[in-house]
Amino acid sequence: MRPDTIIPRPSAKADARWREAIRLTVALWSFVLLIFMPAILRRHDAGGFGSILLDSATIFYSMLLGIALFIPFRATIDRPNRVRVAILLMSALAAAIANAIFDLVYTAIVADSFDETFASFALDFNRGYESAFRYLMVFVVNLALFQLAFSMRRTIGTERQLVEAHTTAQQAQLTALRYQLNPHFLFNALNSISALIVTKRNDDAEQMTDKLSSFLRSSLATDPAALVPLAEELSLIEEYLDIEAVRFGDRLNATVECEPDASEALVPGFLVQPLVENAIKHGVSRSKGTVDIDIRASVDHGDLCITVENDRVRDTTRPPGARAGVGLLNVRQRLQAVYGDSATLKIEGRADSFCATICIPEIQQRH
Repeated sequence: MRPDTIIPRPSAKADARWREAIRLTVALWSFVLLIFMPAILRRHDAGGFGSILLDSATIFYSMLLGIALFIPFRATIDRPNRVRVAILLMSALAAAIANAIFDLVYTAIVADSFDETFASFALDFNRGYESAFRYLMVFVVNLALFQLAFSMRRTIGTERQLVEAHTTAQQAQLTALRYQLNPHFLFNALNSISALIVTKRNDDAEQMTDKLSSFLRSSLATDPAALVPLAEELSLIEEYLDIEAVRFGDRLNATVECEPDASEALVPGFLVQPLVENAIKHGVSRSKGTVDIDIRASVDHGDLCITVENDRVRDTTRPPGARAGVGLLNVRQRLQAVYGDSATLKIEGRADSFCATICIPEIQQRH
């Protein structure tokens, strides 16, 4: 991925949202009202329900001041922490003083015009100071809730971006590994066609070319980074075996067995083909007799096991241009990219055969 294609991280202000701030402020001050409600009820024991409503109505002004604090909170997000904390504390102090003054004025107006029970409330400096201090504490909590919600949203956004970046990188790696197989496979296929032409088997070379074209159309139509059902993967394997059957004839005897539970298991595309190609290259190509290649897939305790086994050939002569390790290394790298350390590729040399086994735990299935 080029640097100019990377999606930039949204501005910090985008994670400080007004709707969330309003909800938090309303919830906080509703909780504060609930805490002080017993005191309000005792204070207006003789005044009735109207007096209680008048006293409780001041909470709406406090909510407005709390919501207003979101203005400096959002405006200072990009400021240095020391400067930002100072500005927010001053804003909270100003809101607390404004709320305390409002309470004093409101109490005086209500006592003169609406409810005489309010006249018994103290209207002096001590009450104003105590109210301002209490309001300051609540407004600081209000700002802390803003910060908590902002930090959580920012963290979630960052984690989501990291996951997206990791997924993009993983897909790019899988695509590169998948395309790595194309020249490797084509080299072997074209080398086989060339060998048929050299040996004057032109009809076989033409038939193999047609089958190769069909196989490449099928394989290139799939998403290189996608997971495909194992049944589709094995269907491509059978097409590949048809191609090689033109070259080797009776020397190649291949069987494909897949249990029903395994057929819908999702695997990286072209995961098994390099193992089959490896079996042909090191088995059939080096033998003058018939070589059996058995491809089996099964599910064992929730784990998908794919086995490619071929007869062991004692002749160690290698075919011209053969190279070992590219296909197996590719399979290991793709398993690592998709499943980490949980999936394995095991190569085992037995007395009369070679066996390659892929084990994928906790398989996914197409629904």
